[in-house]
Amino acid sequence: MNMRGFCLGLAVGTISTCLLGQWVFSAASKETDRPKGISPEIVADYIHSVVQADRTFYTSEIVERMQTRGIAYASEHWKETGEIPLPAQFVLETGRLVAEQPNGIQFRLISSWPINRRNSPTTEFERTALTKILVNTDRPYTGVTTEGRARVFQALYADKALSQMCADCHNVHPKSPKRDFKAGDVMGGLLLTFPLPQ
Repeated sequence: MNMRGFCLGLAVGTISTCLLGQWVFSAASKETDRPKGISPEIVADYIHSVVQADRTFYTSEIVERMQTRGIAYASEHWKETGEIPLPAQFVLETGRLVAEQPNGIQFRLISSWPINRRNSPTTEFERTALTKILVNTDRPYTGVTTEGRARVFQALYADKALSQMCADCHNVHPKSPKRDFKAGDVMGGLLLTFPLPQ
């Protein structure tokens, strides 16, 4: 074997080893750097999209359709009257049922102008979030807070009047502190809370 062939083989072998080593190292580091699980922001967006789709469908395809046809009416006192729940009550009731499950997921409606005082903000996070979503209505206000000793992720999404019928219901209610809502206005927020791994 001549020296030129040896040097050429050594050069090709060294370059190949370096390139292959870089590729293996790069692939290995990408595998170990990958975060485990889905970010809490994405989980919150997933949950919100399901809750919002259910509420939109309930509002437009059940409440408004049935009321327009005179079949049934949504009522604040639906349990006593036998009528159907208002869209906000639909969300609050489904949120109550979800909270009874052992996974720790919770959601509820809150507002700076609640008709029912139970829907007022109760924490500093909630009060701050309600002001922030008025500035940026298209993105939730998020943060990590604590409930007891557990760390939880919270996200508040702007809750907009889906139709003028929703706005009018709030505008004419005797306990409403705000009476000039229009379709599309932010009326409060949908607060999502779920536990973070300890």
